[in-house]
Amino acid sequence: MTTPLAFFNGRFVPFAEAGLPLHDAGFVSGATVVDNARTFRHTLFRWADHLARFRRDCAACYVPLDATDAQLTAVAEELVAHNAKLLPAGGELQLVTFATPGPLGFYVGGAENGPATLGMVTYPLPFVRYRGFFAEGARLAFAGWNPGHPGDLLPPTVKHRSRLVWHIAQQSVSDPRSGVYCPGAVPLVLNYAGVGDTAIGSVLVVADGTVYRPPADATQDSISAKVIGELCAAAGVPFAEAAFDLSSPWRDRAHQQDAIVSRASELLLAGTGFCAAGVRELVWHQQQRPFAWPGPVLCQLLAAWSDLVGVDIARQFLDSEAGE
Repeated sequence: MTTPLAFFNGRFVPFAEAGLPLHDAGFVSGATVVDNARTFRHTLFRWADHLARFRRDCAACYVPLDATDAQLTAVAEELVAHNAKLLPAGGELQLVTFATPGPLGFYVGGAENGPATLGMVTYPLPFVRYRGFFAEGARLAFAGWNPGHPGDLLPPTVKHRSRLVWHIAQQSVSDPRSGVYCPGAVPLVLNYAGVGDTAIGSVLVVADGTVYRPPADATQDSISAKVIGELCAAAGVPFAEAAFDLSSPWRDRAHQQDAIVSRASELLLAGTGFCAAGVRELVWHQQQRPFAWPGPVLCQLLAAWSDLVGVDIARQFLDSEAGE
């Protein structure tokens, strides 16, 4: 076939023909658990970790997942193998796996719900979307608050399909009428303790040679942040968890500034699509806090990650014509 395939409820179908029925809980209620993995040289990276997180999140959200890990892996590998053949030279894929509770019977006059919906789709890794991260560094802009707490009914660690908060955040930083207008920036959303997250990756701080990640239960579970932790361990770079408050540089002077943030030399993003990137500026209501870019820790991490996967990650984004 010369068209991308998708996997939907036990069958491979042309991508254009795959879709949720309008009475599926994933559409009606946004009840969808999701995962997003990427390939290097057309091979899925850290798939076992992505699969484990997906299964854990399905269980936490009461979304049935009857397929075994072996079955899901076989489907993922077959789908990637087929769709990778359709890529331009140098192209890579991102693989989305999703599950919902399935159709809601009352929407069509029935009494039974389900069965659960399970699907996988791929899309070309959009190099152009992240190219600026490697050409000039990322900009993070505070977009608002989202009071995620580990004890919430839907904890912040779960990766789910509802992107409404991120849609609002993106529109806010793109709206000249808003108080957080910062076009082209990555929106940063904070919980009430000042711990931040983004739609595309985890935020990490480098201070006094140590890389700090947010507490594991305070933000979305980041496999890329875990990889950075492993790379740091191999290189002898200290790596630790800390509830650093990214709002502290702009807080009332009566409050003590977060010590880690006040000492920060680099600010990093860790995300599946781009792996690791550096932030050159954090923007808070038109006030800026600059950071070193590209900083020495970022350069060390990118070199180590490139060695790990056998691909020069920065050059892949800077030079590839795929995804234009």
